[in-house]
Amino acid sequence: MRDWPCETWTRDLSLALPGIQVQVLPEVDSSNSELMRRARAGDLRPQLLVALTQTAGRGRMGRSWLSSPGDALTFSLGLPLHLNDWSGLSLAVGVSVTQSLHPEIQLKWPNDLWWQQRKLAGILVETANVGPQRYAVIGIGINLKARDARHLSTSPAWLQEALPGIEGPQTLGRVLLPLVQTLLQFEREGFAAFREGFNARDGLRERAVTLSDGTHGTARGVNECGALLVHTAAGVQAITSSEVSVRPLP
Repeated sequence: MRDWPCETWTRDLSLALPGIQVQVLPEVDSSNSELMRRARAGDLRPQLLVALTQTAGRGRMGRSWLSSPGDALTFSLGLPLHLNDWSGLSLAVGVSVTQSLHPEIQLKWPNDLWWQQRKLAGILVETANVGPQRYAVIGIGINLKARDARHLSTSPAWLQEALPGIEGPQTLGRVLLPLVQTLLQFEREGFAAFREGFNARDGLRERAVTLSDGTHGTARGVNECGALLVHTAAGVQAITSSEVSVRPLP
């Protein structure tokens, strides 16, 4: 684990998140699941958990996200958050990560990162209510190298296409502190502070899209709560559920 500067990250993050624990595990079922288990068992410290291998990683809608050492960066950040409105949290996370990595990476509502119209990374936000506190776990998976695409309709993207030679520790070093700062700003200001940043990176904006119920329309960015605005024959719909699939038309 010597390539992963855990002591440096602990020191750098301790001012913003006192008492943070940083770990790199050789294998775990899911970094999100592990931090959720710890939270439900009463461990509510801020924690950063990097998984070199995930055997049962999860994405949105229960999709699997498996990873092998070196092929992807998979990590979760857990911390108590005191929010009046959680709307748009995953979008704010996406804004932070894209801005930290490359100016041409785009966002696909609600929680994917795109490189050249192909999925590069995914975000999964989960929460646990433990007594009076609500604990948030933000999981991020970023493809670093080309992945097997035999069973996929579109080949995924990988970060080394945009940043040749970059590996997991360097990638995490780029995104980590800005991500923590984003979460603390979101705690203070909500999604409104990130709406402009999202719309600037919105890969769906002004594109024809189809919703999972078959509705067709044109994506028009997001509103102040992070809902996707889709102009349809019946007018503008504000899509708020992350369980609604949005697919761009060719």
